[in-house]
Amino acid sequence: MRIAMVSEHASPLAAITGEDAGGQNVHVAELASALAALGHEVDVYTRRTDPDLPNAVSMCRGVRVIHVPAGPAAPIPKDDLPRHMPEFGRRLRAAWASERPDVVHAHFWMSGMASLDAAVPLALPVLQTFHALGTVKQRFQGVADTSPAERVRVERAVAAGCARVVATSTEERRELSSWGIPFDRVDVVPCGVDTRRFRPDGPSLPKDDRPRLLSLGRIVRRKGVDTVIRTLAKLPDAELVVAGGPDPRELDSDPEIIRLRVVADRYGVADRVRFLGCVARPDVPDLVRSADVAVNVPWYEPFGMSTVESMACGVPVVASRVGGHVDTVLHRTTGLLVPPRAPDRLARSVGELLADGSARRAFGAAAAARVRERYSWAEVARRTEQCYRSVVAETRRPVPRARAAHGEPVGTRGGEV
Repeated sequence: MRIAMVSEHASPLAAITGEDAGGQNVHVAELASALAALGHEVDVYTRRTDPDLPNAVSMCRGVRVIHVPAGPAAPIPKDDLPRHMPEFGRRLRAAWASERPDVVHAHFWMSGMASLDAAVPLALPVLQTFHALGTVKQRFQGVADTSPAERVRVERAVAAGCARVVATSTEERRELSSWGIPFDRVDVVPCGVDTRRFRPDGPSLPKDDRPRLLSLGRIVRRKGVDTVIRTLAKLPDAELVVAGGPDPRELDSDPEIIRLRVVADRYGVADRVRFLGCVARPDVPDLVRSADVAVNVPWYEPFGMSTVESMACGVPVVASRVGGHVDTVLHRTTGLLVPPRAPDRLARSVGELLADGSARRAFGAAAAARVRERYSWAEVARRTEQCYRSVVAETRRPVPRARAAHGEPVGTRGGEV
């Protein structure tokens, strides 16, 4: 199959080069590579952010990244991108008219907006992965939500207009159902984890004798890191390592880090909280394996990649019972689920695990096995491929045979934008 992926603001090359290891960048890069390993040809269309970038780059065998001119060839804040999506869509339509894909898979709401504009006139089927829903973000963040005013309206239109939504959790599927999107037009396919890198065996960062809690992920208020810090007051022997956020050189000026340090001071635990800032992607597995318990308690969570990465490393998790965590964490089998914003309940659950080494080892082993079975990129690609074939079959067009996995490199194809 020839697959067109659209990721307007999150280039897979950024994840590969280490410039930006955000969740969507990693997801698109890994999924495209895994689909190519199944024998498909994948073109990933992303907005040009540098005039010196080539029109097309072969990312790996079977995957080509195409830089689409839309707005200035410079980095633009994500919330300022919607006005450039009409141009992005026109460019996509021209590219697909000359080199027609079999299926289009859009990532994030703005990609869906541009993809439908391009695909509908060409009668191309579009699948949509939102990665996060504006309605949920608005519900939990309220006035702190900086999303463009049109986001919710456009998301609803994209969900209604695409052939299939590929949701990352059952909770997202329920949210879409509340919009009137039929269940049979929403497939749940989780995000994946690189199980070759995130695994129980391997080196770990050094630590002292204190139990180590790890909070890994973006440093934004909704992630609930302040709840974890407050929990430390009831766990006097433990330390907390907080990984994520700005470059380590910018920690002292980051507003959220400053706020969290104030919380740590207020609860008398500042000497047991260590902020690492952004950790290089290759170093993350070693950090995770050094933890006794991984704690991720956001207010809401579309999927929860860092939780699954911790599980893959054989580390038991305590996570909030929200979003993707409800699917990924088996309560009292791979970890513990707790309500969000409940420090006392969190302290009891973490304390229970820290006091029982046998339970930690059993949960960790079960967590790693669950990830290998359900969340490897090979498995996620297989399930995504099933979605594509189902949608293409519904268009009554034959599904082309996938080329051999070791066929000609994708760079031999034409089709610059």
